[in-house]
Amino acid sequence: SSGINAEWPLRPGIHPGKANLSKEELKEKLATMYRTTSDVIMPFGFRTDFGGGRSTGFALIYDDVDAMKKIEPAYRLARFQPKKDKTGGRRQRKELKNRKKKVSATKKSELGSFKRNGK
Repeated sequence: SSGINAEWPLRPGIHPGKANLSKEELKEKLATMYRTTSDVIMPFGFRTDFGGGRSTGFALIYDDVDAMKKIEPAYRLARFQPKKDKTGGRRQRKELKNRKKKVSATKKSELGSFKRNGK
């Protein structure tokens, strides 16, 4: 099979008294509804209905994690990964970005270090 069990607009988000549900809470709720584990569910595009209390969105439920990693776009997979810390300070990153604008192609990777002008 394609690795996908289901994709459709969902309304699992009936959450009276709450403004909205987090994606993690949605995954847990869908996992119990469809008798699967939350790690093979990919919710996206959820919107809270006017007035709160209900949400509508899409979710893909995969056969297994490998199928999900193969089919899902990287940006959606990244949403459920722990965030990577940025290296260097804010000012350093900005200076590097502006130095990279002044050179072309492969020289950009040579600039990759945060050292100032090779000092």
